Amino acid sequence: MNVPSQPERADIDEIRELLRDIRDAQREQLAEYRRVTERSLALQQRAVARQEQFGHLWKRLTLVGGVLVAVLLVLLVYLLARWSRYLFGV
Repeated sequence: MNVPSQPERADIDEIRELLRDIRDAQREQLAEYRRVTERSLALQQRAVARQEQFGHLWKRLTLVGGVLVAVLLVLLVYLLARWSRYLFGV
C-alpha cells in the first residue's frame, strides 16, 4: 500500500487551500456580477420611465401647440374677413 509521505500531505493541504481560495474568489466575483447586473437593470428601468414621461410630455406639448395654431388661424381668418375692405379696398 502506498501511503503518502509527509511532504505529499503538505502538498495536498496546499492544493486544498488553493482550491478554497479559488472558490471564494469565484463566489465574490459572482456576487459582484450580480450587484452590477442589478444596478444596470435599475438604471435601465429608470431610463425607460423617463422616456415614457418625456413621451407623455411631448404629446401634451404637441396637442397644446396644435390647438394654439388652430386658434390663431381662426382668429386670422376672422380678422381678415372683418377688415378686408379696409385693408384691401374691397
